[in-house]
Amino acid sequence: MPNYTLSVNDKMLSVDADADTPLLWVLRDNLNLVGTKFGCGVAQCGACTVHLNGIAIRSCSIPVSAVGKNKIVTIEGLSATGDHPLQQAWEELDVSQCGYCQAGQLMSAAALLKNKPNPSDEEIDTVMTNICRCGTHVRIRKAIHLAAQRLNSK
Repeated sequence: MPNYTLSVNDKMLSVDADADTPLLWVLRDNLNLVGTKFGCGVAQCGACTVHLNGIAIRSCSIPVSAVGKNKIVTIEGLSATGDHPLQQAWEELDVSQCGYCQAGQLMSAAALLKNKPNPSDEEIDTVMTNICRCGTHVRIRKAIHLAAQRLNSK
């Protein structure tokens, strides 16, 4: 079994995994970073969203062998203390219901705000393709706007 050294949440971590093991399972099973969730397994729902060099990707569809030296950030790495403006806005606006998709939603939103510091509703709707079965999309959009306001005022 090959050994991979991965940059995860600003730490270099070594894992033994088959080359075709999805990054999602390496994060969850090998590194015990269980904030990233399994949803559909075919890169459609977004529950498994992480950042790869700052770009939101669906970790269920990327084999660990394709990661290379790219930097991975999971929900655990978004903020060590849970004080990222998106996390604060999510809590303040009571975005989550069941919460299952929310780590992926937050990671998608963080990548969006990195590229579009003040997104329109249309830009949010275009980028936020993660599925929320509870239907909290309206609150998600409001939380993204609130976090953008706060990030832009710094």
